[in-house]
Amino acid sequence: MEEKKIISVDNLHFKYQGGEVLTGVKFDIAAGDFVGLVGPNGGGKTTLVRLILGLLRPGRGTIQIFGRQTADFFDRSKIGYLPQKPFPYSLRFPSTVGEIVGLGLLSLKNFPRALGRGDEAAVERALDRLNIRKLKYKLIGELSGGQQQRVFLARALVNEPELLVLDEPIPALDPESRENFFATLQELNEKKGATILLVTHDLVNIGRYARQLLYIDRKIVFHGDFDQFCGSTEVGEYFGEFAQHVICHRHDKESKK
Repeated sequence: MEEKKIISVDNLHFKYQGGEVLTGVKFDIAAGDFVGLVGPNGGGKTTLVRLILGLLRPGRGTIQIFGRQTADFFDRSKIGYLPQKPFPYSLRFPSTVGEIVGLGLLSLKNFPRALGRGDEAAVERALDRLNIRKLKYKLIGELSGGQQQRVFLARALVNEPELLVLDEPIPALDPESRENFFATLQELNEKKGATILLVTHDLVNIGRYARQLLYIDRKIVFHGDFDQFCGSTEVGEYFGEFAQHVICHRHDKESKK
């Protein structure tokens, strides 16, 4: 049985101010995949995410999401998205944490927009997943940067989307919150069947959580699972054999047997 494709990118090219940022990018992400999107600064990660979500238009090539061109279709009810730099709220911004998280549901509703009892329960679950229920009635502008990041994560998760796209969500989280966050992602992926695309600089640790690695440096360097990564001669030549095995974590599992 053929896997259902959630994201399909074919021969994608994109330029900024005449310089090509992405060249001939081609890959598919199937339903239920958990993909770590990694690459150097300036390698095109965030640009690729913005193209996938229809926030930018490709110079050449095609992108399909849920089987349709991004230019024609963008069903927000199926997608949870956390941008790299969420809007910073001032101390005077009048919304509470619970209201901000609820926006992840409210934005999907038709007019008149209002949250029901089931929506309030979903907000509570999202707050619990990020361990921020105690902040529910705090004003968003009163929180630290790390606390605000957890609120934005909860907003992205609140509707339990089919596709979750997260652009560098980790740096602002403390170690405990980071572990809780990854546990939440694994639950959504394994139990709810959510497809996850996680952009990160943490190439060393992403193999502990994601099932696949998509490494781009303006073009695709590698796309596949971590066993394939660990066994690839081309990857060994690119990263060096020692770094290759540190990244894949396959030997961590073997040492525990």
